Amino acid sequence: MRSFIHALPKVELHVHLVGSAGVGTVLELARRHPEAGVPTDRAELERFYTFRDFDHFLKVYWAVQSMLKGRADIHTLVVGLARELARQNVRYAEVTVTPHNHITDGMAGDELLAGLASGRAEAAALGVDLAWCFDIPGEKGLVAARETLTFALSERPDGLVSFGLAGPEAGIGRAQFAPFFDAARDAGLHSVPHAGETTGPETIWSAVRDLRAERIGHGTSCVEDPALVEHLVLKGIPLEVCPTSNVRTQQVASIETHPVRQMLDAGVVVTLNTDDPPFFGATLEGEYLAVAAALDLTPAQVARLAENAVLASFLPGSRKTALLEEIADVVA
Repeated sequence: MRSFIHALPKVELHVHLVGSAGVGTVLELARRHPEAGVPTDRAELERFYTFRDFDHFLKVYWAVQSMLKGRADIHTLVVGLARELARQNVRYAEVTVTPHNHITDGMAGDELLAGLASGRAEAAALGVDLAWCFDIPGEKGLVAARETLTFALSERPDGLVSFGLAGPEAGIGRAQFAPFFDAARDAGLHSVPHAGETTGPETIWSAVRDLRAERIGHGTSCVEDPALVEHLVLKGIPLEVCPTSNVRTQQVASIETHPVRQMLDAGVVVTLNTDDPPFFGATLEGEYLAVAAALDLTPAQVARLAENAVLASFLPGSRKTALLEEIADVVA
């Protein structure tokens, strides 16, 4: 199964750029920016990077964020992600970028865009196509939403395909962000908010109704509401499921008890993703392997998950067709 999963051409739909930084990338950044106080010895950095709890995850995340000063740092981050994706035979990824965090940390917008563009070009040379989702850090409110939308629509970099909403869910209603999502959609960007990761089905309902979500980030709690599950199936709204992330953040107890089984049994379009992979000790191949083992999936069923990700992506139709044909060849 491991070799079969590797052979499948894969698509990643839910990975955060800052959260994608592996030890090698962070080591390069730490040596470039020693003032950040991040360990510059590999063994020490690996200990620092080992997941302990959610508070420690946040500490490491913001430590990485603090070292992103300009285009060279963003380039390093993007290329590090691309190399890891290429190693796993991931052909395409839609990567979540939070411009507001970088700009409020002091990075010029054109520096961010230059790093994204040069990193994306090098990724393409590695055989990995990258697209961008610019997302709102929900905890920073409507000001952040307005600034994210303005930046996205005024700059509109190559590869920008979607508009998202992340950050804490509890107490941060989805509906307040509706005008910004309406404007993004009117400008041709797709709606991909997080919902139902740490809150109940009502957050997912709001994402669907108020933000007109075309995909849902996580959606873990949907199984608590049969009517919602039925709606997701009827409308064909895919979920960006991140099993290891959900276990690490203690939203579910284990992969074996993850509601992905109920989602699939109900006919929900499930895609597997990594969220913040090195932080949680995840890889996309590992997600496929863990779910296949927990659910006792056949190779054909695993391939269907890979097909789901292709179909749920915002790739052009011709690229989808080509990847689906490659998947069929692996299955055959």
